[in-house]
Amino acid sequence: MPQHAPNKRVCRDCDGFATAAITTGTRHTDGTRATLRVSCPACKGTGRTALAGVVRAGR
Repeated sequence: MPQHAPNKRVCRDCDGFATAAITTGTRHTDGTRATLRVSCPACKGTGRTALAGVVRAGR
């Protein structure tokens, strides 16, 4: 059987990986690393693009 593509449109800037954890190089007192969570500015952390401007034709 043929496989169909998902209906969700993936963000072209982050390719669906909308949030990244970046280490700062410092450590907390318990030994774990301090990290920053950064979201994609294009999709605002959703990983998908909006369907604005897309017109559905047909029935």
